[in-house]
Amino acid sequence: MLLFGAALGVASKLLDIYTSNLGNVFSQMSIWILICTIISIFSATKARAALNVFVFCVGMLVAYYATAELTQSIYGTSFIYGWIAFTICTPLFAVLTWMTKEKGILGKIIAFAVLAVTLAVSILLFDGPRVYDIAIILALAYFLFIHKIDR
Repeated sequence: MLLFGAALGVASKLLDIYTSNLGNVFSQMSIWILICTIISIFSATKARAALNVFVFCVGMLVAYYATAELTQSIYGTSFIYGWIAFTICTPLFAVLTWMTKEKGILGKIIAFAVLAVTLAVSILLFDGPRVYDIAIILALAYFLFIHKIDR
């Protein structure tokens, strides 16, 4: 997970530098929520989900900003603090997301909350939703409500 996160962190920063559309997609939070949701629900246990997502996000964050330094790219410290706060919270988010595949109403409530938060973040922080935000929310809905996981 650390290497996967690092690879996506480097790729994300390079997309920021050399493309506009893909750079925008990977600079927004919705794509990372989707990736972390997939990691969480496919993890074998709650603890594994928390560890997998946290290590992935640490790898992504460190590699992204290391690449920014190596390429002498511009970035704001407020973004760093925001992504660090997000990363610190990911173990809790991962456990809650893992629970969306449990039987009962609680899992469905959490799944709807994941969709609502993704949409809200897109609107409040990134002036969305854009077409790709809607596509990501639809993908999230598929993984949260339709795709079956045997535990």
